[in-house]
Amino acid sequence: MTKTEIKKVVESLINTFLNAGEISLELRKKGLTKSIKPDNTPVSNGDLEVNKIITKKIKELTPEIPIISEETSDNKSLNNLKDFWLIDPIDGTYDYINNLDEFTINAGLIIDKKPAAGLIYAPAKNRMFYSYGENQAFELINGDEIKLDSTKKFDKNEIKFVSYSNHIKPEINKIHKEFNVKKIVRMKSSLKFCVIAAGEYDGYVAEPRACEWDIAAGHAILKHAGGDITDFYGKEILYGKKNFINPSLILKSKSIIQWMNS
Repeated sequence: MTKTEIKKVVESLINTFLNAGEISLELRKKGLTKSIKPDNTPVSNGDLEVNKIITKKIKELTPEIPIISEETSDNKSLNNLKDFWLIDPIDGTYDYINNLDEFTINAGLIIDKKPAAGLIYAPAKNRMFYSYGENQAFELINGDEIKLDSTKKFDKNEIKFVSYSNHIKPEINKIHKEFNVKKIVRMKSSLKFCVIAAGEYDGYVAEPRACEWDIAAGHAILKHAGGDITDFYGKEILYGKKNFINPSLILKSKSIIQWMNS
C-alpha cells in the first residue's frame, strides 16, 4: 500500500471507531453479558460487537489484508505474515465491565512486519488518536485534527512514566532509575501509548507480557509522533512472531529521546 492509500484507509475508519465506541458505552449502560475465555481473561458482548463493527469496515477497505483479532481465531495459524491488521476491540476489558474509563478500541496496520498505521479510541474519555506515517500522528479534539507533539510539555526534572501495576519489579525499577523517573502513574490500557505520544507522560517499561494486538496500534501512533519502542536490549519490535507474543518493552517519547541524546 502507498502512503496515500494508508492515510485514506485510516481516515475512513475514524467514524467507524467513534460509532463503535458509542455502541460500547450503550451496551455497558444496558448491562453486559460476560464470560471467561480459555486464557482466564474476561470477555463481554461489548468486546464481540465492537470486534464485528471494526472488522467489517476493515474488510471493506482492505479485503486483501488478513485480520488478526484478539477475540477470534481467524488467521492466527497463518505463518510468515508480513502485511496484516492487528485488532484488540476492547483493550482493558476489566475496566470496561467494571464501569471504569480507561478501556480502548484498537486497530494497527502492519506492513512488512512493522507498524504502518494505528487507531485508538477511548470512548469513556472521548479521546480519539490515529496515525498513518512519520510525523503524521494526531488526536481528534472537538472535530479538529491536532498533531501530537510531546516536546511542548517535557520537564527533565519531573520525568513521568506510566506502569501497568503499582508493584514495580526490580528489573523495571532499574530502568526507571536509568531514566531518572520521578513519578509513576498506573495505566493499564493502550491509552498509555497515546499519552506518551502526546507528551503527557514520558515513557513506559514492561517485561514480556500480553500480545501483539495489545501494542500494534499504539506502537504506530507513538512512532509516528517521533517516539520509539524497543525491547530491554534496544532491539526493534517486529510483528508476526510465533503466537503473537510480545517481548520486553521500553516506550520513549520524542522528548525523552531528544533529552537522552543531548
